[in-house]
Amino acid sequence: MATYTYEAMTESGQRQKGTVNAVSSEDAIARIRAQGMFPTAVREQKVKSKKEKADKGGSAAKGGASKPASSGGEKKWTEISINIGGVSRKLLTGFTRQFSTLQDAGLPILRSLQILEQQQKPGLLKQTLTEVQEDVSGGSTLSDAMARHPKAFDKLYTKMIAAGEIAGVLDMILQRLAEFLEKAEKLKAKVKSAMIYPSVVIGVAFVIVTGIMIFIVPKFTKIFEDFDTTLPTLTVVLTDFSNWLGGALLPDNKEGGIPGVLFVLALPFLFFFLMKMARKTDGGRAVVDRMVLFAPVLGKLIAKTTIARMTRTMGTLIRAGVPILDAINITRETTGNFVYQDALQKVHDSVRQGDSFAEPLRLSKVCDPIVVNMIDVGEETGDLDKMLLKIADNYDEEVDTLVAGLVSLLEPLMVVSLGLIVGFIVIALFLPLVALIQSVSGG
Repeated sequence: MATYTYEAMTESGQRQKGTVNAVSSEDAIARIRAQGMFPTAVREQKVKSKKEKADKGGSAAKGGASKPASSGGEKKWTEISINIGGVSRKLLTGFTRQFSTLQDAGLPILRSLQILEQQQKPGLLKQTLTEVQEDVSGGSTLSDAMARHPKAFDKLYTKMIAAGEIAGVLDMILQRLAEFLEKAEKLKAKVKSAMIYPSVVIGVAFVIVTGIMIFIVPKFTKIFEDFDTTLPTLTVVLTDFSNWLGGALLPDNKEGGIPGVLFVLALPFLFFFLMKMARKTDGGRAVVDRMVLFAPVLGKLIAKTTIARMTRTMGTLIRAGVPILDAINITRETTGNFVYQDALQKVHDSVRQGDSFAEPLRLSKVCDPIVVNMIDVGEETGDLDKMLLKIADNYDEEVDTLVAGLVSLLEPLMVVSLGLIVGFIVIALFLPLVALIQSVSGG
């Protein structure tokens, strides 16, 4: 018999770790369940053989006299790639869909991983799949092997894989996981594509207005100085702002100094940097995330997007067979908004005590009443996963409508704003000219 280490959830929702002796991983899972616990991770303890220990001792005795040979588990320094960040969601989605297809065709897991690793381009995913193959061939479960690479496979991914392994329906779980990732990526792509047009228009407008302020307005300022006349307040404001914006870029600017345009360009980056720093603390995250949700127009869009992702994640996990308390914890960690994380923590505590799922959501007031009522019905009928996924589908459609409405609203707002800015510049420049013309004609 082999010794297996395990992580499990007790009936009260507490995490438990320990070891159990069993003839196989399936036997270990059965023994853990017999103790009234729900296993979330089970792996066999690897015991080094005497030969391995002797080889290790022999190589240590030799010291550095001989050059170590490169084994299958070791990599030459020329083969190690430096990776920054994680695997892109688009790449992970494609991998999951292909993995699902291969498993549905009946291929062994190790063979499927080999095929998928061979067709990957050099990068983090290819390197990760190589290491996952080694772990699986060494006796680890697929979920345990993937869990060692959080930059490629997050907690949600590995928990669903573990649920598929335990239930023996890995192909079905991979299919659901692929659908989940595809829908999430599709929603993200829609929001991004909708923001391209406004971003381009705002960028071009900024360049044009900045060019007018730096290169055109100073020429008018020089003309006004030659006439030696008192300038209207609007014109003084415009010329002062032009001098500040251009700074040392203007050859006739005697004061010089750092161009203000650099401060304007740095302002968005400074804003996002401060937001990111504020979110590093719990108090800062709470304030920032609440402010985001109350932001005009965008707040509603972010709230609906978060609810869609939250309900789809939880529904997919519960349908995959992940215990509900574990599913709530995973969803809470992947929500990305402190307000909803706090609400899900209250839901977790309520469910752990045997109370309702929907009531804490109703009291937190972070979801629309229709969402709470559908979850309540799902609890009563035993179809909570179906209700959660229906909510996610409905909110995906609402997000599409909101994005389209936001783009339609932004177009006239941008036109009006640009018109006001240009109008202000024209009026400020022509007021002195009108005064000069009137004085000349009057004289």
